[in-house]
Amino acid sequence: MAALRLSYRSNLPYLEHRMGCSTREDAVMQLLHSERDNIMNLRRNLLAAFLCAPLVSLSIPSSGLSQVPSKEPIKNVVLVHGAWADGSSWLKLLPLLQAKGLHVVCVQIPLTSFADDVAATKRIIDAQDGPVLLVGHSYGGAVITEAGNDSKVAGLVYVAAFAPDQGESAGSLGKPYGATPGVGELRPLSDGFLVLTDKGVLEDFAPDVALADRKSMIATQVPTQGAALGTPITTAAWRTKPSWFVVAANDRMIAPEQEQVTAKRMNARTLTLSTSHVPMISKPKEVSDFIIGAASGESNPNPPGTR
Repeated sequence: MAALRLSYRSNLPYLEHRMGCSTREDAVMQLLHSERDNIMNLRRNLLAAFLCAPLVSLSIPSSGLSQVPSKEPIKNVVLVHGAWADGSSWLKLLPLLQAKGLHVVCVQIPLTSFADDVAATKRIIDAQDGPVLLVGHSYGGAVITEAGNDSKVAGLVYVAAFAPDQGESAGSLGKPYGATPGVGELRPLSDGFLVLTDKGVLEDFAPDVALADRKSMIATQVPTQGAALGTPITTAAWRTKPSWFVVAANDRMIAPEQEQVTAKRMNARTLTLSTSHVPMISKPKEVSDFIIGAASGESNPNPPGTR
C-alpha cells in the first residue's frame, strides 16, 4: 500500500496532464488499473518461468542415465577375485596401480552364492567417490558382468575370466569347450561347496608362479559354492559398457579358446599373455599397464550395439 501511495503521488500530475483525466478521481482509477495490469503481467511471467523450469532441466542429460561412459580418466579401481581364492590374488598389482595415483580396493566376495558375491561387489562400488573401473578374475568375471550394471561403473576389465551373456552362467559358458585339467581337480564337499586339490593349485591353477606363492594360495584357498557357478546372468553389463580382456594363453582352468571367443563377442580390447590362469601374479607389470590404460580413458573400445 505504501508503494501504491507513492506511485499515486508521483504519477498523478502525469496522468492528469497526459491522459486527459478531468478529475482526481479519474486519475486514481486510471492509476489503479495500471497497477493491476502490472501485477497481472508479473504473475504471468513468474508462472511461465516456473512451468518452463522442469522442461529446461529435462533437456539437460544426466551423466548417471547414460550407459556409455565418457573418456574421462577413472581414479577408482575395484578388483574382484575368483573362485578358490581371496583378495590376496591382487597383491602384486596393488603397488603398481597405486603408484599411478589410482585408488584401489579389493572386494572380498564370500563365494557363498552368486547373489552374495554380486551384493558384496556392489557394496564396494557404492562406497567409491566417482566412476569405477571394475576388474574381475576367473569367476569374478561373471560377478562383474552382473554388478557392472551399476551406474558408477564406467568400464570392465576381465582377467582370464568368464564373461557370460544374459541367461548364461560361468559353468554353462565353459561346457562347449570340455573339462579343463584344473576342473578335474575339483572336489565336492557335503554342503555343495567345491575345493581345489593341492595338485590342482600347483599344476593347473598357477604352475608358472613361484612355489612359495603357490603354497600361499593353497593355504588361503576359499571353498566355493558350486551353485554360484551355475547361476545365470540377468543383464550383461559388457553389452552397454566398454570392456577389456586379458587372455591367458596357457590357462588350464578356463580354456584359452573360450577366453578368446568371449573377448571377441564382447568387442573387448584384448591383451594375450603366455601365462597360466593367474596372469596378475605371473605378469603383474603387463596386467597393471593394461588396467592403467583402461582407466586412462584413452583406449575405450565400443561396447556391442553402440557402434
